[in-house]
Amino acid sequence: MIDSYDAYLFDLDGVLTPTVELHRRAWAETFDAFFAERGLAPYREAEYFASLDGRSRFEGVRTLLDARGIPLPEGEPGDAGFETVIGIGNRKNLAFTEVLERDGIDPYPGSTLLLDRLARLDRPLAVVSSSRNAEAVLGAAGLRDRFAAVVDGLVAEREGLPGKPAPDTFLRAADLLGAVPERTVVIEDAGSGVAAGRAGGFGLVVGVDRGAGRDALEAAGADLVVTDLAELVEADA
Repeated sequence: MIDSYDAYLFDLDGVLTPTVELHRRAWAETFDAFFAERGLAPYREAEYFASLDGRSRFEGVRTLLDARGIPLPEGEPGDAGFETVIGIGNRKNLAFTEVLERDGIDPYPGSTLLLDRLARLDRPLAVVSSSRNAEAVLGAAGLRDRFAAVVDGLVAEREGLPGKPAPDTFLRAADLLGAVPERTVVIEDAGSGVAAGRAGGFGLVVGVDRGAGRDALEAAGADLVVTDLAELVEADA
């Protein structure tokens, strides 16, 4: 089934690479410090999936602060403190960059298996990520040359594309590959990304359950849910 499409769009964090663990650690460090500074209840891991997973960095900050009922000004691009939305987002990005540079990152073995299969079939591939660090992560993982296009948070900002769950970044990536949505596969691990794939009318939306939960991914619109992309290779073997 997976072989029968013309093009494939992959989310990055949690789909191709376990950078989600680095992001979760960076978010926890950032919000632990923020909430402690204000004398508020500690950050909870469940808040990652409810407010941060799959969203762009600053949108994630806004969503979590709204859920906590904490009003903050948007701020300026150079902010680096806890007084603004942008400042919190920049603090998180600094924490993530430090971990990535120190520890590096390897792709999921099952994801590499699927990429190898699609390469043999000569299918065009793209990465669609809300992260502004997508190029750095792909480079660190040795994956950049496998993808004809990368539509990340920087591209979305430059081109004025709304992020997931809006379908615009996926639609842009399909266009860059010369593919139509109906003949294109979206592979996502976040509910917001799955919802974006469904909203874009893509031919197949695959949910990868790295913690969001099968029920949540199916409710968001996944046609198929797997726990590892190697299952897609085995299914078509």
